[in-house]
Amino acid sequence: MKKYVCIVCGYEYDPEVGDPDNGVAPGTAWGDVPEDWTCPICGAGKEEFEEA
Repeated sequence: MKKYVCIVCGYEYDPEVGDPDNGVAPGTAWGDVPEDWTCPICGAGKEEFEEA
């Protein structure tokens, strides 16, 4: 699965790790991350991420 990087702060979303602290289980593909999820570092929306 592809990783995605926040263009605002550089946080990397890794589907294998997910973001369990914010309700995204490990193994969750980027397309399955909820649209209202935000970057856990800076709060940017999914539209501020690009494929790594």
